[in-house]
Order: sequence, then structure tokens, then C-alpha cells
Amino acid sequence: MDDDKYWFIPRRYGCGAIPVTWQGWALIIGFIAMGLAVTFHWHGRHYIEAAILVPATILLLVVIAKTTRGGLRWRWGEDD
Repeated sequence: MDDDKYWFIPRRYGCGAIPVTWQGWALIIGFIAMGLAVTFHWHGRHYIEAAILVPATILLLVVIAKTTRGGLRWRWGEDD
């Protein structure tokens, strides 16, 4: 993947990524909006909320891992 195709850059310390393109920001904002909609729509029905949010979170993490420059891994602050 070319450098301009990555939606996220890795954090310098720890494990995580920061969105740097509109696609990355749209993914994060869309996930937050979906989570809020699920929570408000099925308030109190925790099994339905979990059945939607757990797979959505796993999918989010997979997409972030695939679109992060260098992938997701623990970082100690060294330059890559």
C-alpha cells in the first residue's frame, strides 16, 4: 500500500492509530454515531446492543489495522 493510501498513522508510544485522512475520520465518526444510535434505540436491551457493537468493534479494529502505516503493534517511541 502506498503511503498516501493509509488512513491512519501509528501512535509513537503504545498501540493505537491516529486518523490522518478524511476516510479515517469518517470511519471513526461513523462508528461513534452508530454506537450512539444503537445505544439510544435499544436502551436497556444489552444483549442486542452487544450483538451489534461487539462485531462492529472487531470490524473497526480490523479495518484500522489494515489501513495503518506499519500496522498495529506496540511501539516504544523509536522512529520506524
